[in-house]
Amino acid sequence: MTAQRVGVVGSLGRMGLEVRAAVAAHPDLEVVGALEAPGHPGVGSVIEGTVPVVSDPEEAFARCDVVIDFSIPRATLTNLDVAARRGIAYVTGTTGFTPAEQETLDGFAARTPLLHAPNFSVAVNVLSWLVREAASKLGPAYHAELFELHHAAKRDAPSGTALRLAEAVAEGRGIALEPAAVLERAGETGERPEGAIGVQALRGGDNPGEHTVMFIGTGERLELVHRSTTRAHFATGAARAAAWLAGKPAGRYRIEQMLGLE
Repeated sequence: MTAQRVGVVGSLGRMGLEVRAAVAAHPDLEVVGALEAPGHPGVGSVIEGTVPVVSDPEEAFARCDVVIDFSIPRATLTNLDVAARRGIAYVTGTTGFTPAEQETLDGFAARTPLLHAPNFSVAVNVLSWLVREAASKLGPAYHAELFELHHAAKRDAPSGTALRLAEAVAEGRGIALEPAAVLERAGETGERPEGAIGVQALRGGDNPGEHTVMFIGTGERLELVHRSTTRAHFATGAARAAAWLAGKPAGRYRIEQMLGLE
């Protein structure tokens, strides 16, 4: 089987280095494109022996079958526009998209295969499945509260993973998340709203990500926890997704489909 040709966005950053290592370890993938922001000091350098680092996505993606992108919403949308025009599959773990930007992603997915996930850890996605099942079995009598901890440089709060876990609670209960979500508490808040799903964000240090989901009943509490110690497993999941997505028809895909959790 011919290896799928991969472009890496932010190829010299922390996640870019992890993604490149995961792609190199995957038997069906190889890096052929490397993109960095204009003005980055590494633009013009060469990685993996023969791959130039460039700042133009048209040039970076010219030979790619699939792109892996962990960046910021504005950059992802710009790069995805190029990929969609070329019919290049796109895997992204970028978080912080607005509802309008999510609709833009849907538009790109009409032209090219797109897999967007807030977290590419296999264990986190299994956690999401467990949370949905627990919420369904326990019901709203068990109050759902989530907290997440990430490094001090993280831009969005709550994290995309925390919101996905909150969505899993809502799915298990058969309700929409938006009216039930409580994302902050301060001052005289009054009694806890019936059916609320609480999410709190902590930031500090270099923590790659920690998520705790609590179902709090009368006299007992169930906790489901995932803790990351490195970023490597995120990149491994993204590489696995790239190999799975490449060659599929246009559409918006979910990581749960790849993992058989639907």
